[in-house]
Amino acid sequence: MATHLLLMADTHLPKRARDLPAQLWEEVERADVVVHAGDWVDVALLDDLEARSRRLVGVHGNNDHGVLRERLPEVARVEIEGVRFGVVHETGDRTGRERRCAAAYPDLDVLVFGHSHIPWDTTTDTGLRLLNPGSPTDRRRQPHCTYMTVTADGGALGEVALHRLPPRAG
Repeated sequence: MATHLLLMADTHLPKRARDLPAQLWEEVERADVVVHAGDWVDVALLDDLEARSRRLVGVHGNNDHGVLRERLPEVARVEIEGVRFGVVHETGDRTGRERRCAAAYPDLDVLVFGHSHIPWDTTTDTGLRLLNPGSPTDRRRQPHCTYMTVTADGGALGEVALHRLPPRAG
């Protein structure tokens, strides 16, 4: 049976939004595993996601300090349904990203990252899948706030979907 993962990053609460969008909380309830690739900013979101997720995998980002850095690693590695996932906040400049990540993470099948707030989905020459879900609260120069869902089953990554969130009111 496939495992359903929810990928998010760069939530920046409460600076960019007071809370996650309702649609994202609904996805948290559905997901088998919630992955957060850093820049939480407020530990309250970590507490909420730990309480509401079946399983949470997270890392700290460059805007995370204090308790968040104490509770979260810089890099997380988990195997889910035979797929080797890694999570990190920063991967550096987009130029050369595939080459750098393939060299830095030869033990992974999928690397989830954040930092740029720009959705990203590529595969390196070595087969490493690079996924950035964008941000559900701070679209920056993107047309929409976003997050991703993916499935893992039988050692393979299934459907990867980028979801656009509706504009926030006010």
